Amino acid sequence: MKLLVFQHIDCEHPGSLRQFLTRDAVDWQAVELDAGEAIPALDDFDALWVMGGPMDVWDTKEHPWLLAEKTAIRTWVRDLQRPFLGLCLGHQLLADALGGTCGPQQPPEIGILEVELTEAGLAEPLFVGMPQRQKCLQWHSVQVTDVPADTTVLARSDACPVQSMRVGERAWSMQYHVEIEPDTVDNWAAVPAYRQALMESIGTAGYQKMAGDADANMADMTRAAEKLYDNFMAQL
Repeated sequence: MKLLVFQHIDCEHPGSLRQFLTRDAVDWQAVELDAGEAIPALDDFDALWVMGGPMDVWDTKEHPWLLAEKTAIRTWVRDLQRPFLGLCLGHQLLADALGGTCGPQQPPEIGILEVELTEAGLAEPLFVGMPQRQKCLQWHSVQVTDVPADTTVLARSDACPVQSMRVGERAWSMQYHVEIEPDTVDNWAAVPAYRQALMESIGTAGYQKMAGDADANMADMTRAAEKLYDNFMAQL
């Protein structure tokens, strides 16, 4: 099995999911698109993961490589029909690339917050064995506003109705982060765009609470990440 990972900033890598890739001796290759690395031949890979990043799906003038990335996502999901997992920006790119739309998230969701599986989500193989309500890291100011054709919404929150979706049969994505590690909050807070959004949304006290909530829920979030990883791999 060979996995391709699209990254958009160095600190948004597969996070805690890396330990499970190592456990299973998965051959995986990360492509740092924001650093100018080229997308390799897609036929050489069995699964594609698309991670988060500080840019928005419409920032194609500042980041023209987004156009090639969206084309690759369309090819992967619609033509090759191979397993796909998108997180945060990866969730939004899946929607945008396949004919959906994204827009501002008002208010932004930043913190350790709760998402709820829909009835469809409870029956979805990706979420087998996972609780209907789960805590996760949220750090986004954009949301999916219109889903692509052939989409099933799998999770929601009060502020964001499309927290997770499946497009077609083998493309899954989540607005929230399952890959959080003990140093994730501090590492991401060091990114100027993320820190600005954080301070404008929840302030210093909110940041301290988020860091404490992350520590308190880390074990549960890591278990959820492992279960989701195992469920995804079972679909290959």
